[in-house]
Amino acid sequence: MLKGLFPIDWELFHFIRPVFLWLLIPIAVILLIGLVSFAQEIKWKSIIAPHLRPYVIQKGNQRTKAWMNLALLLMLCLGVLALAGPTWKKIKLPGRILETPMVLILDLSQSMMAQDLQPTRLERAKFKIEDLLNKNPQARAALIGFAGTAHTIVPLSWDYEIIKSHVKSLKPSVMPYPGSDLQAALTLADTILSVTDAPGTVVLLSDDFSDEQFSMLKDFVQDKNNKIEILPMNTPSGSTIPIPWGRGTMKDANGHPVYTSINQSALNKLGSLDGVTVHALTLDDSDVEVISNKIKAHLKFTEQPKEKKDDWRDAGLLFIFPMALLALFWFRKGWVIYTLPVLLLSCSQVNSFDDLWFTPNYQAQRLSNAGEYEDAGDRYTDFMHKGVAYYKAGDYDQAIKAFNEDTTAQAAYNLGLAYFQNGDTVAAWMAFNKAVEIDSTLQPALRNQRTLSRLVGTDGMSVGTATEEDNKPIAKMERNKSMEDLSGGGQEATKKDMEKKRLEEEVASNIHKGKELDQVPKDMDIDIQKPDGTKIIMQKVDDDPSEFLRKKFEYQIKKQNIKPKANETKW
Repeated sequence: MLKGLFPIDWELFHFIRPVFLWLLIPIAVILLIGLVSFAQEIKWKSIIAPHLRPYVIQKGNQRTKAWMNLALLLMLCLGVLALAGPTWKKIKLPGRILETPMVLILDLSQSMMAQDLQPTRLERAKFKIEDLLNKNPQARAALIGFAGTAHTIVPLSWDYEIIKSHVKSLKPSVMPYPGSDLQAALTLADTILSVTDAPGTVVLLSDDFSDEQFSMLKDFVQDKNNKIEILPMNTPSGSTIPIPWGRGTMKDANGHPVYTSINQSALNKLGSLDGVTVHALTLDDSDVEVISNKIKAHLKFTEQPKEKKDDWRDAGLLFIFPMALLALFWFRKGWVIYTLPVLLLSCSQVNSFDDLWFTPNYQAQRLSNAGEYEDAGDRYTDFMHKGVAYYKAGDYDQAIKAFNEDTTAQAAYNLGLAYFQNGDTVAAWMAFNKAVEIDSTLQPALRNQRTLSRLVGTDGMSVGTATEEDNKPIAKMERNKSMEDLSGGGQEATKKDMEKKRLEEEVASNIHKGKELDQVPKDMDIDIQKPDGTKIIMQKVDDDPSEFLRKKFEYQIKKQNIKPKANETKW
């Protein structure tokens, strides 16, 4: 019978967005309140004497009020049904394919094993790649590794987990030749990006930037409609380069240790190029979040008319017509007066609606996800989250106040990081001490405590002794701005500055480590049982792809007769 009345396939009928049907509950509550008030009004009328009712109660507005309330409820119900998206029919839509590519270029030269970034530059670059993929930039991604030669580790793929698993096993020893041939990596990236007409993005993670690299990157962005996002994986203080085997450092032709640091002038030149963006390395994932948002903002799709797909037709728009018809009655005389309270309520601030439906912590989390950390810190009621939000916003004073309100070991650890970023080294050292006192197993706090003990102490003198003798706080750590010292002219001062910067970076790098400690290892819940032969054999299987990659690259070298550049450095 229903099929004869309405051309609707009730067997297929459903709602595309059924979550909006929950809004019918507050509408039902409004209806109940209206019925209760109507019953109370009838009781009130019965109190008045019958011969006085015509003079006390105004006639003519009761029917209008009833129709107005009924129309309002109908409009609300129709609006909810429209939002829920009723549907019972499928339509053919042309297929769309996302074409935007992203190529990750990772430097696998020996210099990436330097430890001015803890644990190493390479490990920090791996963390950044993983953080970027966790942000889901939505583009197809490929991974290239380069040293003396360049090789595709993972071709363009939608599966970010494959890239993550390969990144973890990368090290300089998988590369056939030592060196740092960025030109070969850019050529390989150009080949990968050429499979589509959509503009792509190259994310370069390297520690070697000079005038030679400037010319390469300039030619790359000028010839192609692609963008380059650079994450420099080194520090101003720099570090020596460890040898691939045993202990010791790499030495140049004159027998002097090779020392590499960030080339800020070259990075400034690169940042001036159109299409090239240099990102400052941050302790959290805000740097890669910027990259991910830029990629998402320039996604390109191509229509595939031949590859059509089925999609449900949203019939919610049909409810607009009866809603518009009901809205016409609001222009009748007297209706506008009744709607005045509704209009006044609708002019209230949006925040009042948010406060009605969402908790402050939930609102703050939404602001934090949108990158509005300062506003998120203002809304959080949880002191730990409030402090983290202020920390990400760079407001270390407010972060310190928030962390001071929390008595946990993690809060004391975060308090130490906030003090350190604010330049108060002694207070940071004391906060790390407090974290260790509360929880002696908190490894990041232990490491930072030992590191700052070396930094604030002089010749074995404790911090307390130093402050008693000097009777003044230790000065904030600043970079050595003397060009003579930074260039090696003032050797003693340079060593002192470099040691300070290394210690600073060591403390700062533990933020990422601390985050990792919150994750329970997968093998923690393994039961200790008697040895099983099949399990032992299975456990011996090595799923590390590094050996496979090493042999694969060697095979490519032989088959394609690839040779490294002449006079290529060994690091």
